[in-house]
Order: sequence, then structure tokens, then C-alpha cells
Amino acid sequence: MGGRQVTAPDFAGTRVTVAGLGVSGMPAARVLHARGALVTAVTDADDERARAQAEELRALGVTVRLGDGATLPEGTELVVTAPGWQPDKPLFAAAEAAGVPVWGDVELAWRLRGPGAAPWLAVTGTNGKTTTVRMLAAILEAAGHRTAAVGNIGVSLLDAVLAEEPYDVLAVELSSYQLHWAPSVRPHSAAVLNLAPDHLDWHGSMAAYAADKGRVYEGNTVACVYNSADPATEELVRAADVEEGCRAVGFTLGTPRPSELGVVEGLLVDRAFVPDRGQQAQELAEVADVDPPAPHNIANALAAAALARAFGVPATAVRDGLRAFRPDPHRIEHVATIGGVAYVDDSKATNTHAAEASLAAYEPIVWIAGGLAKGASFDELVRGAAKRLRAVVLMGRDRALIREALARHAPNVPVVDLDRADTGAMSEAVREAAGLAESGDTVLLAPACASMDMFTNYNVRGDLFAEAVRARATAAEGD
Repeated sequence: MGGRQVTAPDFAGTRVTVAGLGVSGMPAARVLHARGALVTAVTDADDERARAQAEELRALGVTVRLGDGATLPEGTELVVTAPGWQPDKPLFAAAEAAGVPVWGDVELAWRLRGPGAAPWLAVTGTNGKTTTVRMLAAILEAAGHRTAAVGNIGVSLLDAVLAEEPYDVLAVELSSYQLHWAPSVRPHSAAVLNLAPDHLDWHGSMAAYAADKGRVYEGNTVACVYNSADPATEELVRAADVEEGCRAVGFTLGTPRPSELGVVEGLLVDRAFVPDRGQQAQELAEVADVDPPAPHNIANALAAAALARAFGVPATAVRDGLRAFRPDPHRIEHVATIGGVAYVDDSKATNTHAAEASLAAYEPIVWIAGGLAKGASFDELVRGAAKRLRAVVLMGRDRALIREALARHAPNVPVVDLDRADTGAMSEAVREAAGLAESGDTVLLAPACASMDMFTNYNVRGDLFAEAVRARATAAEGD
């Protein structure tokens, strides 16, 4: 299936302000400058890294203003912003007052697509985006398509749309930030995996967060894929303005109804992209083909399969792609089993919704949790997991919020509260958890919080957990 015919815009002589010098701002500034735009890059930062980035851009002829991301440069005709810049920044208020449009890097990439551009199969949601997009790319590759996983992962979206050798189709991960700044993006088909409170400090409300997620469905031509277990995702489909003939397609961990993908007797099956949805079902793969076969990961696989099927991929490619897929590190990754206790790294569970899915996959659990709460409440999470918990080890700045929820909903579960903020706390957390665990238990790092209070990112947090576990495994072998 081909993409829409579009013409890339001519930026020659256009005064463009690029807000931010990070992983999206730098390539945006370079691409715009190469197309003749008069680029001024602005950033709040004025540290060593920012100065090095500024030097690189100035060498090209780009104007750079360090430590001044609040003021709109005079004469600006377009702002291209890094997705993380919050909408309430003064720069954007000034742009709005002056009638200057604001695009994100995703919007820029969409506008730069050439004639016959590869269609986008887009994925968003509170959790599971990266895994689903990578599964989708694996399935598309198994079907023989030249594709890439892009967006927040893999190949840069700008690089993908400007590649000399064109892609057949792109598997695109889109965050709520990116969708907020992407008003004209119109995917071929899209999926919202789930909706739970997250980034509310950025969006201002759950309604605004959901509305930005829902933008992914705008203009879909074949399928709007939603989570049948999450009514909020279906509501976003109902609210979307789609192309004539575009269908709503659900995915479920239960037996699928017509126009759904689901699970029957250990098989992933399709009742959406078959000639007779009322009477037929197409086997796609076995649950055992999904790695790991945790419930939320099976849901990811079904969403990826739905998007691939919307693009016309045969059932055999779904199976082959899922078999070839390997999950990224720090996503319910089994690190080791020591003395009958399994140690699992799900450092990527940076919010309560992700941690809920992780906790539902194991029993009994010694849970390592805590970090930056980002405004989250933990009562519902703890209430749902209480019966699975052997013990809890807490760390990080906002651990008291989890401790208070445990006191309310799991008062008999032992809790160790680590009052230290250095990275060595992870070794102590693993040591404490190991002392609390019994054979048959799982020690689970699923923090339900962001990591930046103690660690550079969730990858470093997970790496330190794995290092501590492997050190214990080595010591156990030496006994």
C-alpha cells in the first residue's frame, strides 16, 4: 500500500527558531539549515554540552543563543521545538501572540516527506510503545518490507523520511509530547495501547494528556486499533476524524469478537482482517511465540499484529516476526535465578500503569520500588498487588508515597525503607530483597517511578540492579 502524494516544503529564506539542542533539536537545525532556512537555535542550557553543540551548529552558519530559551527571536516565522519543552513556556506564548506556528520534530519529518512517501503505522499509549513498535517492525520485515522502528527509538524520523533508499513503511513510536506538537500528522493506521495518568505535570490534566494521545487516530485510512480492556482508548477512536472506510479494530487477551484480535486456547487469532469476521478467525501465532509471554506483552503483540494486518501482512509473517523479536533490556528481563529466587529487571516500569502490568506477571514477589513519582498516586497499584507481595524494598525521593499506600492497603507486608540517594543504594536494595525472598519467589525491580532522582536514566538503574544480582550469583557459585 502506497503513501499519500505529498510535496516537501521549501524553507529557503524562512526564519526558523529551533527550541532545544537535544536529540531532536540538533538534527532539526541541521536539516532546516541545509534547506535554506535562516535558523536560530535557542536553549535554556549554557553548560559544557550545550556549548559544544552550539559550536557545531555555528560552524554550519546557524545562530545559537545559549541560556535564553524564553524569548522569541525577532522575525521568527516558524518554531520547531524539542518534544519535551512544555506548552506553557513563554517562548510559545510569544509565538502564539505573533501568529507563528509551532511544530515538533515529528511534524517537521511529516512535512518533509517526498512524493510516494512511506506510510506510517503509529503507536502510542502510556506503556508498551517501544516494544510494540519493535514487534511491528519485526513483523513487517518478516513480510519482506523495507522498514524501520522510528520515533523515540531506532532510526531518527528525519533520517528515515530523508533516506536515499526509500522505506516501504515505517513503524513509528509517538509520545504524547510529540503528538502535541504534530498537528498535521496523518498515519495510515494507528494504535493507542492503553491510557493511565502520566506526565500530568507536562499536560496539565488527564483530559489534555488523553486528547494528545488521541491525535494519533486523526486521518487514519485503514484501522484505528484500540485496547478492548481499556474503554478510554475506544473513546478516542470514536472522537477521531478518520478517512472514509477506516475501521475500529480492538485487541483483547480474551476470545475476540468480530473486528478484534485476541487469544483462543494458546493462539493469537484475527477476527478483524478476514473475509467473514462473523464466522472466521485466522490463526496468527502461538502465545509461546511472544517473548516474554507476560499478559501485557501478549497485548503488545496483538496490537503490533493488528497494525501489520491493516497494512496487508500475511498471517505467517506475524508468526515469523514475533519469533524473531527480542525484547530490549530492562523490560521484564530475567537476570538470574539464585537459590530458587528469580530476579527480574523491569526498570522501564517508570509509572504505576507499567508496574501494575509487571506485578501481575509474577507471584509471590519481593518488590523493589520508588523514585520520582511525577505526581502519581499509588493506592490503586498497591491495592491490586497486595496479595502477591512477600515484601517490599523502597528507595528514591518519593518512596514515602508508596510506603503510605502500603500501610493503607497491605499493612502486613514487611517494608524496608532505604534512606540513601547514592547509586550504591541499588546493591543494598538487592541485598535486602534477597534476604526477604524465599525459594519460588521473584525479586522484581518495577519502580513505578522515574529514575532521575538517583540515576541518569532507567537504563542505568536497571544495569545497576543486574550488576548487583550477578555479583550475588557469582558469590553463590563460589560457596
